[in-house]
Amino acid sequence: MLVTDLDGTLLGGEHPERRRFYRWLAEQRERVLHVFCTGRDLQAIAQVLQEDEPLGLAAPHLVIGDVGCTVACGASLLPVPLAVDPIEERWRQLEAPLAALLADQPGLELQPCSSNRRLAYYVDLERFDPGVIPQLEAAGATCVLSDNRYFDVLPAGVDKGATLLALLDWLEADHAAVVTAGDTLNDLAMFETGLKGVMVGNAEPALRAHLPRLPSVYLAQASGCAGIAEGLQHFGFDHLWD
Repeated sequence: MLVTDLDGTLLGGEHPERRRFYRWLAEQRERVLHVFCTGRDLQAIAQVLQEDEPLGLAAPHLVIGDVGCTVACGASLLPVPLAVDPIEERWRQLEAPLAALLADQPGLELQPCSSNRRLAYYVDLERFDPGVIPQLEAAGATCVLSDNRYFDVLPAGVDKGATLLALLDWLEADHAAVVTAGDTLNDLAMFETGLKGVMVGNAEPALRAHLPRLPSVYLAQASGCAGIAEGLQHFGFDHLWD
């Protein structure tokens, strides 16, 4: 199973590298279960698939979206109730008080996306007051800053890593056959699972700083798609290129 972030990771690299990697994914579709694991919502994921179809990008088998708050079928992009309903139930109780805490906070601008079971903002770190984060956490939230420009407020205990581990349990997947890949701080939770991980070469410095405590994560030299391929070969999956 290959679990990839989108922006900067699966969507990273020059067009020839991306075409090559997308073609390989298509050829290995019966051998490699591909999962998107992204901060994008389902609408934005559908747009990516449409825009990058000329490069050969195909729908994954499954999607983890909204930084772990959504799980959907890759082909239809329809949410999977078994995974989504428990998060939705928790979020109903949290959304109003969390939104109230963030009302009129400086340095935050709501993202124009149909975010589900989370609050998604653009953040200006020079104006943002991090003192609000402990208040949000006390109210039952997990807060994720990534790429120095995104601020996500999620139900406590929900993130890319937790949702991925739950998905692996449902699928009864062999953890040893799972490789994750990412480039920003919202991918840290995936790397903290202990699963094999590929930190692509263009990873943000704040994520790289965690590398010494992530023994199962490989830092690729190459960026984007090429970095994912490099990491897969590092972890001994060379036979998938035969």
